Amino acid sequence: MKRIFLWAILAVLTFSANAQKAGNPVFPGWYADPEGIIFNKQYWIYPTFSAPYNKQVFFDAFSSPDLVKWTKHSRILDTSAVKWAKRAMWAPSIIEKDKKYYLFFGANDIQKDSELGGIGVAVADKPQGPYKDHLGKPLIDKFHNKAQPIDQFVFHDKDGQYYLIYGGWRHCNIAKLNKDFTGFIPFEDGSVFKEITPDKYVEGPFMFIKDGKYYFMWSEGGWTGPDYSVAYAIADSPLGPFKRVDKILQQDSTIAKGAGHHSVIHVTKNNSWYIVYHRRPLTETGANSRETCIERMYFDEQGFIKPVVITKEGVERNRLK
Repeated sequence: MKRIFLWAILAVLTFSANAQKAGNPVFPGWYADPEGIIFNKQYWIYPTFSAPYNKQVFFDAFSSPDLVKWTKHSRILDTSAVKWAKRAMWAPSIIEKDKKYYLFFGANDIQKDSELGGIGVAVADKPQGPYKDHLGKPLIDKFHNKAQPIDQFVFHDKDGQYYLIYGGWRHCNIAKLNKDFTGFIPFEDGSVFKEITPDKYVEGPFMFIKDGKYYFMWSEGGWTGPDYSVAYAIADSPLGPFKRVDKILQQDSTIAKGAGHHSVIHVTKNNSWYIVYHRRPLTETGANSRETCIERMYFDEQGFIKPVVITKEGVERNRLK
């Protein structure tokens, strides 16, 4: 009888642990522009430290085995390792290549070509760093096709090519990275930066492949306002053309404000899709009071993304191992 009773208790505890949800935000602190990715059977999130620009001088990272328990890795990169970066380090994007981890970031919030700053690259031997400046200068330090050099995303295509997709000020460019991420390879027509800006694009590009199609996503509206949101397009090529389909992530006046600037994680073992994004609590009015959250993302039978429901509960535990 005691064995049966103990087994029943164990079963309840196991069920409770398996059913546990992460809750939103997924970790404490003001963090925005989160890039979610899987490395070495761990979930990772690389966000912007959300603070006034002159205090926004470092990056933290967070890792988790199951989307519920998160470990903070402090100051994986800061301006002491990037001599040309002085302020406004934001929107990191990361990729693993040849057993190295490359962290792309924006810095200094340049407003014109004559200013020092733009998009940089840092490199490390481990996802948690420490990272060091890969070039000693920005990778992109000029406005091309009127795109401010910020909000970078590294996309690895199925043919092996790596692309950098980036751009603020309502313009988005794509460029082919060279093998060591020190520069770019021109397209066949000789151009280096091709504009792929869809309707209503503002910033925060992201791309993934599903069922042979290229899903291109971006943020719309103003980053400090209630209209901040995420929309998407689908094409047959990473170069587009991308025709806007719909908005799929936005605020809920009963949950949080200004939901946007996202990334996507796909867990192949059970075909689960997640959207990682930031939002502003209803109690907050400050521009930098932003928190990182995760929700499930679903597709309909035609492959279109269903509107995302933002929650306080977050997502269920999903172990990678």
